[in-house]
Parts: sequence; structure tokens; C-alpha cells
Amino acid sequence: MRGVRSPGPSIGVEEEFLLVDGVSGECVPDAGRVLSAVGPHRWARSRGSFQAELLTSQVEAVTGVCHDLAALGAQLRFGRERLAAAARAGGARLVASGTPVLGGRPPPAARGDRFAAITDAYGDVVEDYQACGCHVHVGVPDRETAVAVVNHLRPWLPVLLALSANSPFDHGRETRYASRRAVEMARFPGAGVPPWSASAAEWDARVAALVEAGVLVDAAMTFWLARPSPRWPTVEVRAADTAATADEAVLQAALVRGLVGAALADLAAGREAPRADAQLCAAALWTASRRGLDGALADPVARRPVPAWRRVDDMVARAAPALAATGDLDTVLALLGTARRAGTGADRQRRAARRGGPRAVVEMLARQTAPARPAGRPGTPPDVPIEEKPDVWDACERVPEADAPLKTNDPLTTEET
Repeated sequence: MRGVRSPGPSIGVEEEFLLVDGVSGECVPDAGRVLSAVGPHRWARSRGSFQAELLTSQVEAVTGVCHDLAALGAQLRFGRERLAAAARAGGARLVASGTPVLGGRPPPAARGDRFAAITDAYGDVVEDYQACGCHVHVGVPDRETAVAVVNHLRPWLPVLLALSANSPFDHGRETRYASRRAVEMARFPGAGVPPWSASAAEWDARVAALVEAGVLVDAAMTFWLARPSPRWPTVEVRAADTAATADEAVLQAALVRGLVGAALADLAAGREAPRADAQLCAAALWTASRRGLDGALADPVARRPVPAWRRVDDMVARAAPALAATGDLDTVLALLGTARRAGTGADRQRRAARRGGPRAVVEMLARQTAPARPAGRPGTPPDVPIEEKPDVWDACERVPEADAPLKTNDPLTTEET
């Protein structure tokens, strides 16, 4: 690692997963059984847990509070392995994808008064809303600071989404979006990049107005992609699709913490966040969901389109001082090197579909979610041969292929845009 390591802000990750039938590959309402079988979380004392989600085809693994990437990676792999084992015991599989690859009947909602209130409030928008994300929490000193940090994060949320895109298929369709999950989220009121707020009081007043208007169930249910956590002393960033691999979740978390560190440095120096144009933020977010890292993203501060990978490089440059201070810069650069060769999760899903159809996508996702072989430390240097990296995805799934249509016998249909 570069330089002298210093303690960084605390970090934690919530990962949402789908449960699919081991034979058909379709989502199954098996969350109750899986959560009963999974057992206690090894890091429960630091808030690690396994949770239900809105629909019974989804489960969530929550890490405890961590202070370095090695500990975070260990907890991410533990959560995936335990949930995957519990799923397999009943004939299901754990899959990390932002949306379901295959169709199937809409699963019932999980039990509980709050889930019932959400279903009642949003109707058929949530009836089959099996969207899964990767949520990163980073510790901040207080709520006023959290709101100011969110202002600094606004221009980078589309870039985090583009890098994480992992949901090109949805209920049996090739949607032509890299992140269909982002499109599904956009149907909720107040979704997307949050508004710039001058203070915590302004943020809270805006949320209270949305609750009073009846478009939010309560103040804990905002849909913005970054927010002060309603429960913990953290900034919560929810831009990313659920990561196909634990390494990609580590990458997302490291970048978010680096961006938070950059924001804290600016605030300490008296530098207010730029008021990035809201419409350009929305345009960048839509382009990220549509194209992932293939094409250009709007820079909402410079007000011009920029190649997506250049925006990633700009984001890394922004976060680099904070990443170097915590000793994480080399790890991030190595993981990004792998991502450049392999493509996004959406790229790999499409390549798997071209090779073997939708069932091949599900098989690949299950292998990536919780590999059978032991995982190595995150950040294997990018010059190590692909075959020698057991901690990331399969070598055959990381070789770029020429574009080709889906197999003619593939039941997936294409959604016109």
C-alpha cells in the first residue's frame, strides 16, 4: 500500500440478493426458510445481520461496522456463503443480480406492518419489484455533516451506478439497459440524485413535506440514491446494483468511502459542494442505466458529455488522497484494472446469454455470488494472469467477445426502447 495508513471513516455494506429455483432458475418465495436456516451472523455484535426484504424472493446480508477493506471483504464473503448454503439446502440458489433474469409468478410481500403499508401505498409498482442493490454506509460526525457530504456526492452517483451496472435482463427480457434496476427505481416518487440542501433542517423539511403529501410512507423511506441514514450516524449511498462478486462490492464501498473522505476534506477547508445541475444529474443517471460504461456520461458540473471511463478516472482522482490515506488506493486500482478487462456485471451477463441463453446467465451469477472455492484477498494486481485469480469471476466469463445476437432458441425477448 502507498504511504502511511491512517484510520478512515467506518464502513458497512448492505447486499440484497435474489433466491431462484435450482432447476428452473426462476425466483422463488423462499426467504422465510432461508433466513430461518442461515443461523447467526458472526459479526452480530457490530450490527452484522441477515434480513428480509420487501418481497419473499429476496434476502439481505448486512455487514457489521468495519474500518478496513480486508475486514469488509471477509464479512461480505461470509454473508454470501452463509445465505448461499442455506438456499442450497432447500433446492434454491442465491443470485446477485439487480433484477431477475427469468420470469415467474410475482412473489408475495414479506410479513410486517411496514411492508403492508408500502404495498398499499405504491400498488403494482411494488407488486413484482424484485430489484436488488448494494448500499454503502460511511460514518460521519453528525447529521449536518452528512447532508453537506451528500451535496458533494451528487455528481458522482451516476458514475457509481455505471460502474456497478448488473441488471440487463428483467423477467425474461433483454431490456437493452445495463441497469434495469435503476429504471424500476425511477418509478417511485423522489427517486434519483437527491436535491442540493443547504442544511439538515432543509433536508428534513423536504422529507417531511413528501411524507405529508402522502408520497412517502414515513421519513425513513426516501428513494434518493444518497442520504443521511435515518438510523445510523452515516451517509448511505444506494446508487449501485447489487454486486455480482464480493470484490466488486469491496470496490464500490472503497470508492464511496474515498468520495466521502474527499468531501470531508473540502468541508474542513471551507469548500462548499458545487450546485451540480439537477437535470444534467438526471441525464447522467439515465445514461448510466442505459449504457453502463459504454459511451459518455454527462458531467453535471462542467456541463458537457465525457467518456464514461474518463468519468471513472476523474472519480478515482477525486477520491485518491483519501484512498491513499487509508492504504486502499492500490486495492482500488487493482480492482478497477480487473473491471476494465472484464466489463461490468451487465456486460458479463450478456456474454453468458450469447454463449448459453438465460440459464447460463443464472448459472454464472450463482457461481459469482458465492464461489465454491476459497476467495483470495481483494485487489489481486492486474498483471497477474486471469487464470490465477480465484477471488474474482471465472476466466471464461472475463474474455471480451464480439457482439452477437442472442441464441435463436433463447426465450428471452428484447424490449424495444
